[in-house]
Amino acid sequence: MVKTPVVAIAGANGFVGKALIQALSANYPVVALGRSMDEKTHAEDQLPAVGKVTKRKCDLFSLLEVEQALTGVEIAYYLVHSMIPSAKLTQGNFVDMDLILADNFSRAAEKAGVRQIIYLTGLLPPNSPDLSEHLQSRWEVEQTLAAHHVPVTALRAGLIVGAGGSSFDMLIRLVQRLPAMLLPRWTATMTHPIDLEDVINLLKYCLDRKETFRHVFEIGGPDIMSYKDMLSKTAEALGVKRRFFPVPILSPRLSRLWIRLITGLPLALISPLVESLRHPMIATTRNLQEKIGQPGIPFIESVRKAVILEKDEPEKQYKKRPPLVDKDVRSVQRLTLPASKDARWVGKFYAQWLPEFFHSLIRVNVDHDGNCDFYGWGIKKPLLVLSYSHERSTKDRSLFYIDGGLLVKPHPHHRGRLEFRQVLNDKCVLVAIHDFSPTLPWYIYNATQALLHLWVMKQFGKHLKYLDTLISEQQAVTSR
Repeated sequence: MVKTPVVAIAGANGFVGKALIQALSANYPVVALGRSMDEKTHAEDQLPAVGKVTKRKCDLFSLLEVEQALTGVEIAYYLVHSMIPSAKLTQGNFVDMDLILADNFSRAAEKAGVRQIIYLTGLLPPNSPDLSEHLQSRWEVEQTLAAHHVPVTALRAGLIVGAGGSSFDMLIRLVQRLPAMLLPRWTATMTHPIDLEDVINLLKYCLDRKETFRHVFEIGGPDIMSYKDMLSKTAEALGVKRRFFPVPILSPRLSRLWIRLITGLPLALISPLVESLRHPMIATTRNLQEKIGQPGIPFIESVRKAVILEKDEPEKQYKKRPPLVDKDVRSVQRLTLPASKDARWVGKFYAQWLPEFFHSLIRVNVDHDGNCDFYGWGIKKPLLVLSYSHERSTKDRSLFYIDGGLLVKPHPHHRGRLEFRQVLNDKCVLVAIHDFSPTLPWYIYNATQALLHLWVMKQFGKHLKYLDTLISEQQAVTSR
């Protein structure tokens, strides 16, 4: 008898994740992963039975938590985006945050023996060297998920039409609230919308099918249209008359502001979406849909169906989030990884470089176990105490726990961490701080220590780039 695989869904609280749980839970044991889950279960003997959903609270920024959460899982769906800040202060952009999340998931999936990752991503325009940050991030995540040997199946989709979807909600609210609209040039961009039901059916089809392993499939509905056409069809589906006036002067920056004003959606969500609208997003082939005979639901039918569902929970998805209580910091900076070096080397080198850079204003003591104590000039007690984790570190990921110091306040829920990890085929190294709580009053920290950290990372990045150039030139001379 063939055992039914245990399926995990990362991003289970999103609108696609919720629909996928509903579609899979009758026939598969499902593990729903999310930061705000009510339960926290990790042991293998607590895996769900067929037809049951087990919730696991999991911070995807913590590799250890992801490893625990994927224990016993055989198939994993990755439906994660990190456009909403995850800490009281977030230093770094969502592109680099997404990289760490994907790298954690890929590493943990390999360790857990997961045999397939299914990733829902965005359509990429062909032959476009200048991708928006949002689409560049989707591509980087796709590469990163596949970097640790677990086969990845990627489904690339454009705008997903369904109640609660961020892009679709933006479309609906604009049409509902504006009797007339000025349409900037980007509204002429062509796109390939697809119904949520079609997406769920395709995600289900790929589950544990070896012929889909290590394949990328572009998916889309039967209609290819511009954003102007979608606005017009949405008005028709809603039964309202709307007038549209094309204008050449409204830039993406201004567009973000008026969309924020009209829709009330978070600017952190709107900005990357609007920035991506300059690219045509069309499925050039729909091989998977053709194979299984699923042409898709027409756009206007999708809108009518989604609007009916949204009436039951009006604007529920985007009520203002409660403020983050913990005064914690997350910082992720992408730096050049010098040729022939690894993350372990970068972590050690940082402790050597810092006192040289500050000309003895900072002193770093490193013991034989790799633990680092940072001292300020004339101060007897350490500013920072970092404990090197031999157990959790590898050549491509060097981890230090932030265990004390004058600048550190114990975190109420987590152990602070500093890590160095190489990503994207060793092209760069991410220097990340997680769950750091400062001793300084919050407003003073933001105006001093936080800014100093960013400046130091920028200078360290410049030095690593210089070293990369120097090493590359030396290797070129040697190879002649």
